[in-house]
Amino acid sequence: MPENKLKTITNLFEGKEIRSIWDAEREEYYFSVVDVISVLTGSKDPSDYWTTLKRRLRNNEGSELPTNCRKLKMKTPNGRNYPTDTLDTKGIFRLIESVPSPKAEPFKLWLANLGKERIDEVFDPEIAIKRAVNYYRNRGYSDQWIETRLKSILDRNKLTDIWKENGIKENYEYAILTNEIYKSWSGMTASEYKKYKNIRKESLRDNMTDVEVALNDLGEIATRELAKKHKPYGLDENKQVAKAGGEVAKVARNDLEQKLGATVISSQNTLPYQYISDKIKIDDKK
Repeated sequence: MPENKLKTITNLFEGKEIRSIWDAEREEYYFSVVDVISVLTGSKDPSDYWTTLKRRLRNNEGSELPTNCRKLKMKTPNGRNYPTDTLDTKGIFRLIESVPSPKAEPFKLWLANLGKERIDEVFDPEIAIKRAVNYYRNRGYSDQWIETRLKSILDRNKLTDIWKENGIKENYEYAILTNEIYKSWSGMTASEYKKYKNIRKESLRDNMTDVEVALNDLGEIATRELAKKHKPYGLDENKQVAKAGGEVAKVARNDLEQKLGATVISSQNTLPYQYISDKIKIDDKK
């Protein structure tokens, strides 16, 4: 069976065990700080090393990194769960930058190269587009699917531009309106839909069937056109329009399902692995 690895920060550590935990509410992975310290420094007592480093970061550098740690229960080699300092992906990268160890240098070089690539993309955005296209191709998506996906991103931006003109400013407001569209045509919020498909940080749309993508695009396009026509302002008014836009897609879904005699909502995803409880079972789904 070919090995398929989950693409998280743990891939940087060459097979060394970095304990991680998934926070479904925040949709974020959290990683054990002492595990990362152990790999980067080779310290016999990574907990003591981390205590000293935290003190230096607080007192000498005014870093917020120790404050951003979350105490989460993680299993130790003896099988017991203990509260452990954890950081999200961004925090782990800041931690790597703060560790004065020769073993950390390859990681710092990797981060520097990553930063350079992103700056290059600012000057030439086509680089980012090519990177995205190559990513999708490597995942097995067809060029036709990729073209449709890129167009849906542009259509989504047109919708959010309209929402912005209509008084929507906060990220949580965009999320609420998006959920209104999803709920109207699929019966699920975005997070519920992801749970149904058994995905986590992965893109929901990247794991939809072409029919699901078409219905969602229809709901967003209908919402955009209704918003342009009626010019709702503020969250409450825009929620009503988003719901109406989603209902347009719901009508199309009902009509198609009636003719098919089956639901078009699929629990399938495109992942080469599957999640089981808080662990990941690596499996060749082919």
